[in-house]
Amino acid sequence: MTISGNTRLIAHLGWPTENFKAPMIYNPWLAAQNVDVKVVPMGVRPEAFAAFVPTLFTLTNLVGALVTMPHKVVTAGLVQQLTPTAAIAGACNAIRREEDGSLTGDMFDGDGFVQGILHKGFIPDNARALVVGCGGVGSAIAASLAAVGVPALTLFDTRESSAQALAMRLLRHYPTLDVTLMKNDPQGHSLVVNATPLGMSPGDPLPLDTDRLRPGTFVGEVVMSQTWTPFLQAAMERDCQVQRGTDMLFEMIPAYLRFFGLPVATPEQLRQHAEIKE
Repeated sequence: MTISGNTRLIAHLGWPTENFKAPMIYNPWLAAQNVDVKVVPMGVRPEAFAAFVPTLFTLTNLVGALVTMPHKVVTAGLVQQLTPTAAIAGACNAIRREEDGSLTGDMFDGDGFVQGILHKGFIPDNARALVVGCGGVGSAIAASLAAVGVPALTLFDTRESSAQALAMRLLRHYPTLDVTLMKNDPQGHSLVVNATPLGMSPGDPLPLDTDRLRPGTFVGEVVMSQTWTPFLQAAMERDCQVQRGTDMLFEMIPAYLRFFGLPVATPEQLRQHAEIKE
């Protein structure tokens, strides 16, 4: 992979960086298209992030930035414009510099997750979804589920204030949405989503009581550090249909590419070129 003075960069911001998978998907695709852009992991600790972002965007060869944990919520306050999706989520995972030098933030986690389950046959009509975790990714997933017509959402977070704030943002845009707060029981839900970091580290507890999952429930995961998390394994033992965290990643990258004005791929094309094993 040649890097020259003509190479443009997309920063991949997060901490820690050891589990980043996106560069192994973007970079092979961009190389195959003869586009001299490289996605580069950059580990930034939370206490340094707010000061780092404005400095980063002084680079003249920077296309933009991908943002991942733990910075998505903070990023929403560091840009001058938020798309409607990012505003509802209260977070963003992509930053683009506009011609006037201002920064625009967008959020693709939710769209990636929802497109993945729709492609697998999930029907949003009359569904009730449980979203466990109301941080940046959980908020984005909740917003995208509402956007495709899921009429009822249950929101749970260990910080009740996060669930309440997300409910208020959702209801401003979707006033007829049926929202239930702080229930962590999957019974009665056709879709259950782990939008927490639980599953990234060995020994993590499960995000909910998987014995309460009904067979046939659609179960989704956002953790990407391992393909089959203990949560997904437990769900499959209950005869649930599942979506892996990496599925969400492949589904959202086309939206990122479009946002940055780069050649757009389908998830299938990205898989053909990717350097990661699923």
